[in-house]
Amino acid sequence: GRGLLALAVASGAAAWATWAVLLMPGFRRVPLRLQVPYQPSSPRQVANALALLRGRAGKTVDLGSGDGRLVLEAHKQGLRPALGYELNPWLLCLANYRAWKAGCHGKVSFLKKDLWKVNLSDCHNVIVFLAPSVKPPLATKLLAELPDDARVVAGRFPFPCWTPSSSLGQGLEQVWAYDMKEVRRGAQ
Repeated sequence: GRGLLALAVASGAAAWATWAVLLMPGFRRVPLRLQVPYQPSSPRQVANALALLRGRAGKTVDLGSGDGRLVLEAHKQGLRPALGYELNPWLLCLANYRAWKAGCHGKVSFLKKDLWKVNLSDCHNVIVFLAPSVKPPLATKLLAELPDDARVVAGRFPFPCWTPSSSLGQGLEQVWAYDMKEVRRGAQ
């Protein structure tokens, strides 16, 4: 009985320590309703997101880039410049390590910046794998800042008030593409 209790306490302490050291630093300055836990994209989600950006050019950003897998794949597919914005310093270290390991160090950028404070007016491709609670305020920001020729690709959850230009995949693997010109036309 005591061994089981000790194991449970140790497991709980390890889980809390992991949260406190690795994940919580990225959330310190973000309001609770806008916090998004780190959840890595599956290879199918990455492939689907990049398929919806195939044939496009221009600056590509991943808002909340996590470990950088979407930015790295965007760069490999010729989308340049490719950069990610992430608040969590541990995930930034992981993303930079992955870039170095893939031979892309210095070719892609991962910046510790709050996505709400970044100017997106020069972005042509935006990737967003964020929680549903973030989508309504983010939609307002994207409408205000992105040029008409920009495309937004959302994974896991669609933008609730936008009609997608196209979609790919099913279930958790589904991604949606939104062309800003069409989104603005639909909003009017």
